[in-house]
Parts: sequence; C-alpha cells; structure tokens
Amino acid sequence: MGKIGVWLVGARGSVATTAVAGAAAMRAGLAARTGCVTELPDFAGAELPGLGDLVFGGHDVVDTPLVKRADQLAAAGVLPPALPGPVSAELEAAEARLRPAPSGGGRAAIDQIVADLTEFRAGLDHVVVINVSSTEPPCAPHPAHESLAALEGALEVLPPSAQYAYAAFRAGCGFVDFTPSTGARLPALDELARTASQPYAGRDGKTGETLLRSVLAPMFAQRGLNVLAWSGTNLLGGGDGATLADPGAASSKNASKQQVLERNLGGSVGGEVHIDYVPALGDWKTAWDHVLFEGFLGARMTLQLTWQGCDSALAAPLVLDLARLTGKACRDGVAGPIAEFGFFFKDPVGAGPHDLASQYAALREWAHR
Repeated sequence: MGKIGVWLVGARGSVATTAVAGAAAMRAGLAARTGCVTELPDFAGAELPGLGDLVFGGHDVVDTPLVKRADQLAAAGVLPPALPGPVSAELEAAEARLRPAPSGGGRAAIDQIVADLTEFRAGLDHVVVINVSSTEPPCAPHPAHESLAALEGALEVLPPSAQYAYAAFRAGCGFVDFTPSTGARLPALDELARTASQPYAGRDGKTGETLLRSVLAPMFAQRGLNVLAWSGTNLLGGGDGATLADPGAASSKNASKQQVLERNLGGSVGGEVHIDYVPALGDWKTAWDHVLFEGFLGARMTLQLTWQGCDSALAAPLVLDLARLTGKACRDGVAGPIAEFGFFFKDPVGAGPHDLASQYAALREWAHR
C-alpha cells in the first residue's frame, strides 16, 4: 500500500503520544485493536494503509521526549504500566522525526512548516497532517479568508491551525483537524485544497458526550418527542481542561458541541454546556447531561446520563483511523472536503448526515468505493 507519513501537530501531547504508543503496541501484538473503527469487519477489504505503513513525525512547542511522556501517561493510568518499555524503540524513532513548532506567524512560519513537511515526506508515498494541538479561540472574519488570491498577500491573518492547513496543501499533504479550531474551514483554504488536489477533513473529534448526543438526539426526533432543553456540564483535567479554562477556547468547543443537537433536532434548543477545569482529574473527564423533553399530551419527562472516560484513550484510535482513511484518500487522488468522515467529528465539513448510524453507513460505503 506504500508508506503514509502522519505529521502530528501537538506531537508530544497526550493524544498524540497515546496514538504513537498504541500503534506500536498493536503492530507488535501487545494490545488488542479495541476502539479502532477501521479494524472492524465492516472495513475488511477496503484497501486501507495498514498500521505498519504509518510513519510518525510532527511539531510541538514542548520538548519532553515521547518516551518520558509515555512513562507519565502510564503512571497516570492512561497507558498500561508495562507498555512504554517494549515500545520505547518506536517512540524514540518517532522522536527523532519531531521538530520544534515555528514561532510567530505569517509566511515565515508557513515556509518553515512546508520545509519540515517536505523533509519528512522524503521516501514516503503520502503525508497526512493531523492537528491534535490545543483548541484556539474562534477566528475573527477577514476579507482575505474569502479567496486564495486575497489570502496570498495576507497570510498573517491565519491562526496557527489554518497556517498548518495552508502549509499542508502547499506541501502536497492531506489535512485533518481533530480540534474545533479554524483549520481548513475557510473558503480560501478550501480553494487551495482543491487546486492542490489534496483532501481534508474535520473538525473536532467526537469522543464522549457529543458521541452520545449524536445517537440520542435522533432517537427523540424519530419518536416525535419534543426536546425542550438539553444542558450539560463537563469536568476536565489535563492539558485539554487547562486550555478550555480560557473563555475564548471554550466558546469554540461549545459551538462545536451544539452543532450536533441543532442539526439532529432541526433547530436550537434551550440549555447550555459548561466546561469546568478540574486539575486533579488529569487525563480523565466526566460529562453530565440533563434532557428535558415533552411527550404525549404534553407530559414532561427527563433523561439524565453520566459519561466518564479517558480522553486520550478515546481519541487516539480515531486519530489512527483518520490517518489510514485520509492516507487512502491521498492515494486515490481525492481533493477537497471529505463529508463521509463526519462520523468522527462534532462539526464535520461538507454536506452529510449528522446522526451516528447514517454517518457510519456513509463512512463504510466511502471506504469500499
């Protein structure tokens, strides 16, 4: 199938480290492939790149080596305690391919990203850039976002996630945004992706509370039950929680979360999502939802649910799935947004269904196309 480079933006973070360590463990037969959608029987024969075909590199602003990060995650219970040792050679190999993230912005930063991607892709068939870095605040609209011609003279208006999307397309790479940041979600960048014949997908990985919402919201709609209010509280630790303690970053995440409800219920509903940073939780998160709905003859009822999970363990296998699927898209010459990858995202690009069952069917069909 050829080698697929996976360039991780935020490569020493918890999600990226778990993905690299997990891929190494599965390749060595040290771990089951639980949580990997592309390992399900429905995707057998889809001619996807194998886990052994993935080569990892990336950027980060921190310099803690991947082996040490894996040890920290094992101590926190995210990785199995005995895992870092047996996969240390693969972690060190990936570490050797990591580079410091460029500082600043504009053309100088983008040129550095392009140069790093070009060096990385030597000897590889295709490269997929996957953004798993910290969430950005919403991007202020700018006229230069509307067309590629206008953007070329104003690259400094791009936030970091969009700089990576621009650089990825210029370097001939696919792009996936696993965060709710801007990424490739600008008309000028969509134009560039199509011009460069490169695929992109996103945004904001659907791993916990919103995954449940994408299943439950269609249930209410299909049973003719009127949802009056859907409220949620999220308790997060770790780097994600620290980032989302910032109101600007939290607003990006909340807007993404609400998309699932609005699109499945046919409009906005009452209630809000609150995100609270609880450092003691570490890499674990708890989400509590309260749904107030109206049934036959106006009878009011409620659904309450609690979701507790390990953020990195939920996200990492999806990152590997997206690397394999987008690698196939690069190999097959797909250009522009891949709506069928909406199964993985809260706020997917392109036109497609928003309930999980229909999204899964669309993904499966695309994989075998």
